[in-house]
Amino acid sequence: MKIGCVKEIKAQEFRVGMTPAAAREAVAQGHAVLIETGAGLGAGFADADYVAAGAGIAADAATVWAEAEMVVKVKEPQAAERAQLRPGQVLFTYLHLAPDPEQTADLLKSGATCIAYETVTDRMGGLPLLAPMSEVAGRLAPQVGSWALQKANGGRGVLMGGVPGVRPANVVIIGGGVVGTAAARVATGMGAHVTVLDRSIPRLSYLDDVFMGRLTTQYSDRAATEELIRDADMVIGAVLVPGAAAPKLVSRAMLATMKPGAVLVDVAIDQGGCFETSHATTHQDPIYEVDGIIHYCVANMPGAVARTSTQALGNATLPFLLALANKGWRQACGDDPHLLAGLNVHAGRITCAPVGAAQGLTAIDPVTALKL
Repeated sequence: MKIGCVKEIKAQEFRVGMTPAAAREAVAQGHAVLIETGAGLGAGFADADYVAAGAGIAADAATVWAEAEMVVKVKEPQAAERAQLRPGQVLFTYLHLAPDPEQTADLLKSGATCIAYETVTDRMGGLPLLAPMSEVAGRLAPQVGSWALQKANGGRGVLMGGVPGVRPANVVIIGGGVVGTAAARVATGMGAHVTVLDRSIPRLSYLDDVFMGRLTTQYSDRAATEELIRDADMVIGAVLVPGAAAPKLVSRAMLATMKPGAVLVDVAIDQGGCFETSHATTHQDPIYEVDGIIHYCVANMPGAVARTSTQALGNATLPFLLALANKGWRQACGDDPHLLAGLNVHAGRITCAPVGAAQGLTAIDPVTALKL
């Protein structure tokens, strides 16, 4: 198979879809790899690194889109990229389609086969291609939130760990999954007082055991959320409904009850955000204010630490990438129901039920799509 990788064009996105190590593995198994020139520079990989791995270098993205049978990316294709997709071509990347009808329409029109990292599953019910970026984003959330809390950036002027005689920041984390656990680890390490909300009692029990009393756990309901955010200096939104739009757990009305200058960090923004007042921002212009509350809603948080993120993502995606290349997408997905769960669009049809439900579109069973 001819595998292509283009430079990311989304604002302030420095990650790359294939590392030189991944390219080397693919070439060793008999595949051709074509990398757009400069694609890896943001993550610290030069063209020479890819050439040494056996890959070819394309002068521009158009060449990669035109020649590759499968294109591997990080972020969802932008409008100019979607226009270059063609029937029979495989796209393997994050898509986050549920809150993005424009992208969905373009992918359906393209006739391409689109497999989304974020809906690939594993035997434990986890999301193995989302988990490494969730880990990165979770660890970043308290860090960027503490920056936003500084008075010069519009925040309350509260230090996360406080000082002797002064209380630390109150941090509320909504969701105790991969993002929430990673955020809690860093926030407690910074000395903050941390409360994690979740609706899974086993998950709350797990967090209580792992953190050995260094944080507070709370069953998540509307009353608890309203009570906790009133005293919060920072609220981290870490909820996920696989493939679907994120639920809005903090309404605009609730902002009026919060402390002026408190910070909301919406890690769920890729799926539409879990705060009613969230809208996507970039690393260039990451924060904005609504009703006195600072919002940090960068849609590609892991892009800030591009080298770490690229390596972590590459480790997770490589086995699936090789399966798709070695077997072709139909056999690879037919052999692996977990990879099949990643199929979101094929031949002009939605193949992911949560995406269809979010947009009011009819979705077909992905098993049926294998026969189209």
